[in-house]
Amino acid sequence: MKVIIGTATLELVEGDITRQTVDAIVNAANTTLLGGGGVDGAIHRAGGPAILEECRKVGGRPTGEAVITTGGNLPAKQVIHTVGPVWRDGSHREPELLQSAYKNSLIQAERHRCSSIAFPSISTGAYRFPLDKASRIALSTIIDHLKGTTPITAVRFVLFDSAARATYEKTLHHLSAEDKDIKNV
Repeated sequence: MKVIIGTATLELVEGDITRQTVDAIVNAANTTLLGGGGVDGAIHRAGGPAILEECRKVGGRPTGEAVITTGGNLPAKQVIHTVGPVWRDGSHREPELLQSAYKNSLIQAERHRCSSIAFPSISTGAYRFPLDKASRIALSTIIDHLKGTTPITAVRFVLFDSAARATYEKTLHHLSAEDKDIKNV
């Protein structure tokens, strides 16, 4: 599924984020930035030791923040590492922190002149953030950002499986029905 917001496209695909040819991919990292499971482990494995070396120099990051490193051996030039919240019950600032993770990733992309960026569904794996809630926060944050002045012209959500893609598509359908600035392609 693909939509247009201002001068940018927002696309939902099912696949492997480590194979995306974009300026930057986003890593759903842990606070150490030293690799882990899921998307984080896959990016570190596929990108090679250069990513880990830069992450060690940077040091850890708190939940909601983001930092950029080389893409190493990945097709993407750079990796934006952001730390999403662990879902507890929704009353420990989880929605706010997830929104910050997306916003700060976009800010890093702009600071480093990235015009295309690919995101995973942050915090919805091992961190257990409910997919329906996470998709609304993720898509709303990205859409609001793309409505402003930004050099970002392409955002792609690379979703791990068909269930995640279907949830994001349903959310994007609802958001586009509510917002005349979102044009279906």
